[in-house]
Amino acid sequence: MASPRLLLRTISSFSPLRVLLLLSAVLILSFLLFFPKPLLRPPDGAATPRPPAPTPTSPRHLLFGIASSSRSWPRRKPYLRIWWRPGLMQGAAFLDSPSAPASGDDDDSRLPPARVSADSSNLPYAYKGGLRSAVRVARIVKELVDGVVGNGSSPDARSDDIRWVVLGDDDTLFIPENLAGTLARYDWEQWYYVGAGSESVEQNAKHSFSMAFGGGGFAISYPLAKALARVLDSCLVRYAHLYGSDDRVFSCLAELGVGLTHEPGFHQVFEGNQLLVDLLSLPQTFTPWRRGRNSSLIPYMLNTRELNKDPCKRPDIFFFESVALDKEKIQSNYTRHAFGNCQQNMSPAKDLKQIRVFSQQLRRQSGLAIRRECCDVSQTSSETVMEINIRKCKDDELIAMHW
Repeated sequence: MASPRLLLRTISSFSPLRVLLLLSAVLILSFLLFFPKPLLRPPDGAATPRPPAPTPTSPRHLLFGIASSSRSWPRRKPYLRIWWRPGLMQGAAFLDSPSAPASGDDDDSRLPPARVSADSSNLPYAYKGGLRSAVRVARIVKELVDGVVGNGSSPDARSDDIRWVVLGDDDTLFIPENLAGTLARYDWEQWYYVGAGSESVEQNAKHSFSMAFGGGGFAISYPLAKALARVLDSCLVRYAHLYGSDDRVFSCLAELGVGLTHEPGFHQVFEGNQLLVDLLSLPQTFTPWRRGRNSSLIPYMLNTRELNKDPCKRPDIFFFESVALDKEKIQSNYTRHAFGNCQQNMSPAKDLKQIRVFSQQLRRQSGLAIRRECCDVSQTSSETVMEINIRKCKDDELIAMHW
């Protein structure tokens, strides 16, 4: 082994450059031995930044397609003004022809834009006695999607904001915040067809309890809507024998392999019918959607009781009048509808003229079980006004039925 003196003499014989390189190599090897991990490393998570958390589904993520006509549009505007949020929601109402200009008292700024549907006369319709407008209405989903991707037939909309296409009629009443909260439970990037059936057993059975009825509205996730739009016209040719628009959409979605996701938040009752709430059964104030046969023998999807022919013996009806939002609290008001002059009315509620319902904003959280809410009837200083407070039920709270 060489002595230190001999090693030093050997090094001193090298040129200064060689000495510098040798010392650098020794220092690098020392650092690698004693500091195996890099001295400079990015903080945790900096190398692969996390994508921002997705925002909750809200009304601005919904693209609405409202089926209407130039004839019904003027009469249905008041319905739409109740729930449409100008500037917040995207969509349009599709008419068969231009509607008459609004009168001076008509505020169209609170309505979705009205569009004339594209010509669909080249597509067949073979249901005897049916309405050819079913073809036009079925194509609304296609016109909406095509407008978003750029051919201009639909309202301007940003595709990166759209998660769901929602279809309904001009007399369908949506509650946008509740609808968005309900759809938020589903992964909109998957193929979803969400809705509910009819109030008639026969109509549901005819479609295998698997079709969403358009009167109550239904939703299609945007990726599925884009796929449907690409193939819809070919489906409409094959299903010329069907009656309505919703069964055409249903049949084409079935060809794509997508079944209905039943969501009880959607309800359908045909125009002119009154769906009255009762804990046990509903007064039979409507008949099923049926032509040419005795409809009284057809069962319903709900319990019913016969409606008394004497208007004074029928249940009291309170029509929805207005709604107000104050921070986290909601107040809805209902006004009594009088049936003529019923002097012999012995109902305990005969003097009641208005009902006020107070509730907290309901924010459903995905994955949590849903429990019905409870309520308290509060005393007021007036015999003509009733106040009801809706609240969360207590842990062991029951609702007792008094007979």
